[in-house]
Amino acid sequence: MALKSLQDLFVEELKDLYSAEKQLVKALPEMAKAASAPELRAAFEEHLVVTRGQVVRLDQVFEELGIVRKAKKCRAMAGLIEEGEELMKEDMRPAILDAALIVAAQKVEHYEIAGYGSARTFARLLGATRAAELLQLTLDEEGEADKKLTGLACALVNLQASEESTNGEDKPKKRAPRRKAPARAAGGSPRRSPPQAAAEAARPRQRNGAAGER
Repeated sequence: MALKSLQDLFVEELKDLYSAEKQLVKALPEMAKAASAPELRAAFEEHLVVTRGQVVRLDQVFEELGIVRKAKKCRAMAGLIEEGEELMKEDMRPAILDAALIVAAQKVEHYEIAGYGSARTFARLLGATRAAELLQLTLDEEGEADKKLTGLACALVNLQASEESTNGEDKPKKRAPRRKAPARAAGGSPRRSPPQAAAEAARPRQRNGAAGER
């Protein structure tokens, strides 16, 4: 489709967001299931309810604008979700996986914030006041979700991940102190301690050659 006007770009962005939200509705239950911290699991479950409401709100925007409700596959969201799925397959400790899930979720939130912010602005410029108001409501929700994830990361999840790292196998091992090699004299032989030198001097020297034979 050729985008010849701001209106065309606006509609294209709405279709992208519609696809993104529908994909996220399917992905959030898996993220909630993978989370170990009850607070993080609850945050994902809560955002699932919010996301379903955002899909309904986009339906209202399409209706308000008189546009056929249709999603155009959002490749960016598909990639972000795939990245999150790969993380969940990794062999990670629970708290570290929780930290990784927050990273993945915040990438999604930042993408949606950019998309809804742009769509809201386009709506205002095009005089679609009601559509702009609806999009602003979703933009506010995405911002709140992002702040909540940041709060969970800073106050709980990242601290737990750090403790798991320092108390388990990930803790750096201390190296055994290196033993010093004996110091050598200028000639290259090991330098003897005073008692060793005295003991050797007291030993009778063995004569070599014919002069020592009787």
